[in-house]
Amino acid sequence: MARAQGARAQMALAFETTYGTPPVGGFTRMPFASTSLGAEQPLLNSELLGYGRDPLAPIKDAVTADGDVVVPLDAEAFGFWLKAAFGTPTTSGAEAPYSHEFQSGSWTLPSMSIETGMPEVPRYAMYSGCVLDQLSWQMQRSGLLTATARLVAQGETVGTTTSAGTPAALELKRFGHFNGAITRNGTALGNVVSAEITYANNLDRIETIRSDGRIDGADPSIAALTGRIEVRFADQTLVTQAINGEACEMEFGYSLPSGESFTFTVHAVYLPRPRIEISGPQGVQATFDWQAARDSVIGRMCTATLINDIEVY
Repeated sequence: MARAQGARAQMALAFETTYGTPPVGGFTRMPFASTSLGAEQPLLNSELLGYGRDPLAPIKDAVTADGDVVVPLDAEAFGFWLKAAFGTPTTSGAEAPYSHEFQSGSWTLPSMSIETGMPEVPRYAMYSGCVLDQLSWQMQRSGLLTATARLVAQGETVGTTTSAGTPAALELKRFGHFNGAITRNGTALGNVVSAEITYANNLDRIETIRSDGRIDGADPSIAALTGRIEVRFADQTLVTQAINGEACEMEFGYSLPSGESFTFTVHAVYLPRPRIEISGPQGVQATFDWQAARDSVIGRMCTATLINDIEVY
């Protein structure tokens, strides 16, 4: 009997025309490191009395379908997750390389159908109506560079054969921490030990009464862009900004020698006043839990730009 192994797992993704309805084709094979995407339906204990000490049979509760997908930050596949987070990008360029600009503030977000497959069982689970709730990643000196996409789905359909057909393959051109850089107001920001970026759509689940127990949708509400930067305390620039309550523009970027790049620009970053601690003879570090807001001049909170050979997302 075959046993399921993560090494043989597959994932395919396609954007939906109608929420909750998987498309008949157009799936793309997606690289991923792990996933907790799944559907669960808890049981409710019986509260009835008068039948002795042994309980009556439980009943089923509503279905909840959600989870996280850990994906690499790469030059091609990551564009699908950016589209899910921000909406359809504005693409420029008559030929490769193409520049895809994703902007925050869209009132509508595309939904996706994602199929995870374990061919040795076989088990192919199609998750329809997937909407991206949160996208986050970390910047540091070393290690594998991955992002976590948190999804809210409408439901799960399990079959023994794939419904994604033959997914299109992408060329994996992965960014690494070595390719990263951070700038503040156009100038390189030094002494940064680590950084965290989290963009959240703060989805509102439409939990209406349905015979199948599924939700009717997931609508985006007020977005949030937060993060953390940990720096070696070398000057008063960031502390002064925090005390004055001013905003700055911060850019988190990656680039490859072959020309592909990913730039995430936060147009108005506000810093809290940190506690400066001296914990011993080693270097002093300061941590800033920053928040972003809409820039009144540019008219949005952030812009993500991905340059690659993909013509359209």
